[in-house]
Amino acid sequence: MMSLQIRKERVAIYPGTFDPVTLGHMDIIQRAAKQFDRLIVAVLNNLSKNPLFSVEERTDLLRQATQDIPNVEVDSFRDLLVNYVRQKDAQVIVRGIRTVTDFEYELQNASINHNLDPDAETIFMMTNPKYSYLSSSVVKEIAHFGGNVSDFVTPEVELAMKHKFKRMDGGVKP
Repeated sequence: MMSLQIRKERVAIYPGTFDPVTLGHMDIIQRAAKQFDRLIVAVLNNLSKNPLFSVEERTDLLRQATQDIPNVEVDSFRDLLVNYVRQKDAQVIVRGIRTVTDFEYELQNASINHNLDPDAETIFMMTNPKYSYLSSSVVKEIAHFGGNVSDFVTPEVELAMKHKFKRMDGGVKP
C-alpha cells in the first residue's frame, strides 16, 4: 500500500522597516522567494523609529516592486515577530546580512526569537556584494540633498522619495 505524504507549504517571513525598500532588499526578496513556496515581506510598524514613509506607503511601494514575483505577498505587522510568524503559519524568518555588525545584531535577535519560539528558525542571507554598503538611511540622506538614488532603489521608490522630499522641503533643495 502506497502512502501519500502531504508536504506542508514552506512559508518564510522577511521582516523589516523598508523605509524605503532598496535594491539590496529586493535582492534578498528575489533570492528568498526562490527558496520558499511563499515569502511574506512584512513591514514592521516600528514605534521607536520616525519613518519617512507611512506603513501604507511602504507596503504599496513593496507591492509595486514585487508584483512580478508570484509567490511574494506584502503585509504589515505591529507585534512581536514570533507572534506574527505563528499567525502566518510560517517556519522561517529571513534576514539579510551586509556586515559583521549586521550579523552580531541579527544573531542577537535570532537568539531572542528562538527563545520565545523554538520553532521559528532564522536564516541569514548574505547580501550581494554590490549592495553591501547600501542602507535605507543612506538612500534617504542622498535623496534629501537632491542626489541621484537611481542605482539604489526602484524607479517607483525614487519618484516617491522626490515627491516626499519636495513636500517636506517646500519644493526647495538646500
